[in-house]
Amino acid sequence: MMDYLLLAASGFIAWIVSTIGGGGGAMLLVPLIGFIAGAQAVAPVVAVATLIAGGGRILIFFGDIEWRVAAWGLPGAALGGVLGAAAFSNTSAEWLQIVVGLFLISTIFQYGFGRRERTFAVATWWFFPAQFVVGFLSGLIGAIGPILNTLYLNAGITKEKMVGTKTAISLPMHLAKLRTYTALGALTGKLLLFGIAAGLGALLSNWLAKRVLTNMSELNFRAIVVGFMALSGAVMIWEQRETLLRIFPGST
Repeated sequence: MMDYLLLAASGFIAWIVSTIGGGGGAMLLVPLIGFIAGAQAVAPVVAVATLIAGGGRILIFFGDIEWRVAAWGLPGAALGGVLGAAAFSNTSAEWLQIVVGLFLISTIFQYGFGRRERTFAVATWWFFPAQFVVGFLSGLIGAIGPILNTLYLNAGITKEKMVGTKTAISLPMHLAKLRTYTALGALTGKLLLFGIAAGLGALLSNWLAKRVLTNMSELNFRAIVVGFMALSGAVMIWEQRETLLRIFPGST
C-alpha cells in the first residue's frame, strides 16, 4: 500500500511541476518507479500515469490548444511512440538518455537563462518530424524530459497554449505506446496498478496548476521552463552515471 501512496503523492507533485515548467513531470517519477519496480518498468508505468493525468489536463486546457500544431505533431508522435515501444524490450538506450540530457542542459545557455524570447524561426510542419523523434525516444526510454519546449518557445507557443497543445499531441501517443507494451507483454497487472496510482495523483493536480499558470508572467514562465529543461537534463545524466563510468573508467 505504501508504494501506491508514494506514487500517488509523487504524481501529484510531478504534474504540478510539469504544468508550471512546460512538461517533463514524468522525469520526477522515474527514480521512484525504478526503485519500486525496476528500470524496465519505467516506460510502461509512466505511459499509464501520463495517459490518466493527460485526460484531466486536456479538459482543463482544451480551449488553449493550437490545433494547427497538433495536426502536424500528433501523427508523428503516435507513429514514433509505437515504433519506440516496439523496440523497447530489446534495445539498450542508456547513451541516448545521456545525449538528450546534454541537449536539455544546453538550453539554459541558448535562451540566456530565460531572458531571450526566441533563438530560431520555426515552421509549423517541423512538429511532425520533431514529434516523431520524441515519440520514438519516449517509447524507448519512457521519459525524456521537456525536450520539445525549445521548439514551442521558438514558435511563440507558451503558458496555457504550450501545455494544452503538448497534451493534445501526447495523449494519443501514450495510448498507442500502451497498446504496444500490452501486446508485447511489457505491461503486467501490477505495473498497471502502479501507473494508475501515479496517474490519479497527477490527475488531482491539474486544476491547481492551471490557476498558478494563469497568474504567471510570460518572462517568469520562460525562465522556469528553461531552468526545468536544464534540471531535467542533469537528472537524466545522473541516472546514467554508471554508464558514463563504463565509458570513461579513468574518471573514478
